[in-house]
Amino acid sequence: MNLLFITDPLDTFKIHKDSTFVMMRALQARGHRIAVCEPKDIMWQSGGRVTAYVRDITLTGDPVTWYNAEQQAPNERPQALADFGAVLMRKDPPFDSEFFYATHMLEKAEREGARVFNKPRALRDHPEKLAIMEFPHLIGPTLVTRDASDIRRFHAEHGDIILKPLDGMGGMGIFRVRADGLNLGSITETLNKDGAQSVMVQKFLPEIAQGDKRVLVIGGQPVPYSLARIPQGSEVRGNLAAGGKGVAQPLSARDREIAETLGPVLAARGLLLAGVDVIGDCVTEINVTSPTCFQEIFDQTGFDVAAMFADALEAAIHHHLQ
Repeated sequence: MNLLFITDPLDTFKIHKDSTFVMMRALQARGHRIAVCEPKDIMWQSGGRVTAYVRDITLTGDPVTWYNAEQQAPNERPQALADFGAVLMRKDPPFDSEFFYATHMLEKAEREGARVFNKPRALRDHPEKLAIMEFPHLIGPTLVTRDASDIRRFHAEHGDIILKPLDGMGGMGIFRVRADGLNLGSITETLNKDGAQSVMVQKFLPEIAQGDKRVLVIGGQPVPYSLARIPQGSEVRGNLAAGGKGVAQPLSARDREIAETLGPVLAARGLLLAGVDVIGDCVTEINVTSPTCFQEIFDQTGFDVAAMFADALEAAIHHHLQ
């Protein structure tokens, strides 16, 4: 089967830890053919089908020259998205206006018969930080606002808080303000751009010392291991991109409860893969654009997350074809 991955540029991949790479490897090993493009390669002309300029690649197994491409230029081979067995949207955040427009074109491709994972409408309807607000029984005290006075009130109530932009990734733009309120005003101004942008504010969870756990949910089912991203030194952020240490561990009873609560809901909405972030007993984010941690979990536990994903993808494609 021909599969199209929509990704960031291939030359930016760090294949020793890239989850999209191990997805490709697992699927190629099963006999599927891999094509790639970037969101900028997608085109929709009036009266025509949604098309992308794609490159057909083969993974080589070499750690440096890790793929061979049949097309050297990115615009040699246009193909309608509906002609692929499946389209996998794996563009990293941020969820900006271009990502938003891409979901609309992918949704048009769906109407033409394309099978897109994760579903474009679901990507659009689940902004990764804001999505948790739908599940108040699973999260800690949380506020989303543009208003500085709302943030001051929340801080006065909870004392120790985390502030972050709604469109950040990898720990970018996360601040902690303790009970003394030091720099709360300047941090608020930085994040809300004088009231022009919304900010998420959460009660600080001291369980972050044991890690910000990434719980992967595939086809509605939890991967049996999480990756706890543990802050190092004086850093408050556990994100691997911010220097956190990743430690794989079996799901706790609470982790499994959360995953089994969210899993069927997310799957029913067309989210084949989601990464639920959990600190202590509380969900802090639901990542749906390009969840990662496949390789770290495999390297430390031997559990083949990519094989579980390939199983779920093949089952979803088969369901679509029935």
